[in-house]
Amino acid sequence: MLLEPRQHTPLWMTISAPIIAVAIVLILSGGLIAWAGAPLLDSYIALIVGAFGSKFAIAETLVRATPLILTGLAAAVAFRAKLWNIGGEGQLYAGALAVTYFGTGLIELPSFLMIPFLFFVGAVAGGLLLLFPALLKTKLKVDEVVTTLLLNFVVLLFANYLLFGPWKDPMAMGWPQGAPVIEQGILENLVAKTRLHAGLIFSVLAAVCMWLVMSKTKWGLEIRAVGHNQDAAKFAGIPINKTIIRTALISGGLAACAGVTEVAGTKEYLTLDISPGFGYTGIAVAMLAGLNPLGVILAALFFAGIYNGADSMSRAMNVSNYIADVITAGSLLMVMLAVMLTRMRIRLKG
Repeated sequence: MLLEPRQHTPLWMTISAPIIAVAIVLILSGGLIAWAGAPLLDSYIALIVGAFGSKFAIAETLVRATPLILTGLAAAVAFRAKLWNIGGEGQLYAGALAVTYFGTGLIELPSFLMIPFLFFVGAVAGGLLLLFPALLKTKLKVDEVVTTLLLNFVVLLFANYLLFGPWKDPMAMGWPQGAPVIEQGILENLVAKTRLHAGLIFSVLAAVCMWLVMSKTKWGLEIRAVGHNQDAAKFAGIPINKTIIRTALISGGLAACAGVTEVAGTKEYLTLDISPGFGYTGIAVAMLAGLNPLGVILAALFFAGIYNGADSMSRAMNVSNYIADVITAGSLLMVMLAVMLTRMRIRLKG
């Protein structure tokens, strides 16, 4: 059996491959649900209803999708340039720390200035955090996978120190949480009696902007060229190191904006559990989306819906909500296999 590159991939195959892959994973995951003793059809109905079956369920899915869109974009942009940014989690917390520092009373501005200012300082914090590994990569050839991954722990431990020490809110009844963001810095609620906030609009606009940048501008062309073939990009006069540094600033800034939306929108104050791993899940979102910024929106909605619906299914059918991890991980693997098969053809020997 041989794998041969396809000369041309039909559009229908490109579109249908990830859909078929996800459907296969849902069928296979049904075996685990049946093994747990739950009725398969009712379990999947409970999952879908839990994710999209009511105004509240849709709002909660969109709340969870908001940071996933931003961390997914961060990974997608970086990976396009072959900058393996595994530090989205740390950059998210860097943005959250910046919001807590500047948004809890240090500076007071009207809302129409305060909210953009918080996104700006958050993005700067995340961009600077990724700048360090990018400089090590470009100047000393240090593997950015290691440095970005280790920085996650450094930032989380620093946040832990601050919330148990100098930044601990004395009004929090002993809980390790920061002071609340001032009213002018709170993101507007979009739907009454839900947690859905304006961070969703920001994340969708960010995805559209990144799609325009990546597909319609010279910057996007340079990022894609560096990621595709550095020697060819260098021959074409593209500054490799400068492009990687620029990509790092954009990627880190996007991941940090996820921290801004969680602190200024969802929680309204900093805690150590503002992220259940949004930075790491963002990598899976980006891969499932094929590193396409618009695809990131759909992939984030899929992941958010699965996680949100799995919680509901767990309560209704007594099935472990870890089934969500199985479905999302299986979907990622199956989609990557499907994408490979759209590019390669299996040919039997003889």
